[in-house]
Amino acid sequence: MFGGTFNPPHLGHLLCAQAAADALELDQVLFVPTGRPPHKQIADEPGAEVRAALVAAAIAGDPRFAVSNVEVERAGPSYTADTLRALSSEVPGAELFLVMGGDMALSFHSWHQPEEIIKLATLAVVERDDIDDDAIRRALAGLRVRTAFFSMVRCDISSTLVRSRASGGASLRYLVPDAVADLIEVEQLYRLS
Repeated sequence: MFGGTFNPPHLGHLLCAQAAADALELDQVLFVPTGRPPHKQIADEPGAEVRAALVAAAIAGDPRFAVSNVEVERAGPSYTADTLRALSSEVPGAELFLVMGGDMALSFHSWHQPEEIIKLATLAVVERDDIDDDAIRRALAGLRVRTAFFSMVRCDISSTLVRSRASGGASLRYLVPDAVADLIEVEQLYRLS
């Protein structure tokens, strides 16, 4: 499971999913766009359904990737523990991994029901140059957590950058998959009014 706002999905997201699939020998990476994040507002929110459609466009053609609307369709805040419970019941016996960045792993102890999350999934943490793996291990100390670290090609693309460029009508080529750029253009997403 690779969750996030994906507002919009960009090549960095795809590189991370590919690195996780390769390094951890995953059968599938399931992208789960957040419905309503419990702790923050989504900047320039086009709507959860639109973000899910952007993810579907981004991953089209890669059989290792799929999208789930489980959080988009759920009322109320999107909590990872609830999502993992739902996915676990959909595919009983599946070994679940929760893909996250090192920054998210550092704050994991403050998440909603972290003990439930670690019962259901192994934390698959992408290594980052700016975050020490030992710091992550210290942050997770005290939790009985299964952790798998993996690395990816450095990619400094962010959704904030993509939205900023889209707001001014700048090219998104080489930042997002062409299908995502096309949807953003056709729907005039992230444009300043």
